[in-house]
Amino acid sequence: MSHRDDVEEARDPLRKPLLNTGSWYKMSSRQSSIISSSAQMLRDGSVSVVLCVLIVALGPIQSGFTCGYSSPTQAEIISDLKLSISEFSLFGSLSNVGAMVGAIISGQLAEYIGRKGSLMVAAVPNIIGWLGISFAKDASFLFMGRLLEGFGVGIISYTVPVYIAEIAPHNLRGSLGSVNQAKMGMVEDFEASLQVLRGFDTDITAEVNEIKRAIASSRKRTTIRFADFKERRYWFPLMVGIGLLVLQQFSGINAIFFYSSNIFANAGISSSNLATFGLGTIQVAATGIASWLMDKAGRRLLLIISTAGVTLSLLLVAIAFYLEGIFPQDSNLYHMMGILSLGGLVAMVIFFSVGLGAIPWIIMSEVLPVNIKGLAGSVATLASWLTSWLVTMTANLLMTWSSAGTFTIYTVVSAFTVIFVSLWVPETKGRTLEEIQSSFR
Repeated sequence: MSHRDDVEEARDPLRKPLLNTGSWYKMSSRQSSIISSSAQMLRDGSVSVVLCVLIVALGPIQSGFTCGYSSPTQAEIISDLKLSISEFSLFGSLSNVGAMVGAIISGQLAEYIGRKGSLMVAAVPNIIGWLGISFAKDASFLFMGRLLEGFGVGIISYTVPVYIAEIAPHNLRGSLGSVNQAKMGMVEDFEASLQVLRGFDTDITAEVNEIKRAIASSRKRTTIRFADFKERRYWFPLMVGIGLLVLQQFSGINAIFFYSSNIFANAGISSSNLATFGLGTIQVAATGIASWLMDKAGRRLLLIISTAGVTLSLLLVAIAFYLEGIFPQDSNLYHMMGILSLGGLVAMVIFFSVGLGAIPWIIMSEVLPVNIKGLAGSVATLASWLTSWLVTMTANLLMTWSSAGTFTIYTVVSAFTVIFVSLWVPETKGRTLEEIQSSFR
């Protein structure tokens, strides 16, 4: 290439099509060898994206293990380590305390070392935490392991949805791809990665230009003052993100999964551990359906249907527990109420999984402005885990007070969530980050 061509390219870096078909596509020999060796397998860009999503989805699976571990093991842990109900409630809630700490650093960590690096860091405390719980001989090791688990999960809970939102194709996720990798100055890496993710036969010119424009816009103002949050473009998306994550937790979902075996036992279900396993299986299946529906029905509509279904299901459980307290334990009606409460919990998990489970995290990652995403994302994630800690810490105590009363509280909160979504949550399906942000001004 001549000196004149080099000058022209430097003046207009956005003009040339980004297809891997010519010598202009510059990359290091390391990148070239990696891409060449992977080309045959990853020729279809959608395969690359799905593969990446499946790998990072191991993070939420770890979160599920952490949330669900305390339920079927409650009786055994209390018996082996001679814990009281309040001590076990503390054990169950400590993962949320650790997650709060992880949430505080998650945003900045993802900015400095990247999404991939953050997920690798999160794996370390998770491994140590599980080993601590497995070999615990007293409550101190048990509590330490639970805290470390939570710390890793706190990092995961912010990083995974943001990473998925950034790498997904434009028609699947309304946000810009790989913005933060480019912000860190790794332009060659970012373009090479995007070409692999979209497919080698795909013209990524428009997407790369859009990303570079967004970066240039965000660099115009690198610092945010507290007074700036009075502007609607900042406080409104932050309210939506935090509001959804807090209301998600106040639905009582973590209380159900943390202590489902105990809840089923209170409902008169003899095989409570088996019912808990079935509940988890149903959640996985419902979440799979939700991932298919999300980019077809839209976030907002699916969220309204989900929260309305959760509200009605929780109301059914509350009524069943109330009537169960009236009927004699040896009567058929008492056992029917147990089955009714089980059905209500199953319905609640299904409705939660098809919308309220995943969509708040997705919307949070989409609505937050680029220049405050790290800080605001950490605040939103911290609020979520703080609420989760309050719910899991009080669940056993509330159930001891009144099972019907506990689920009535969750029902009222879920009813308010329907109103919140209907009034304030925007639709983000099929919209770019710039389009979403312009709607807040």
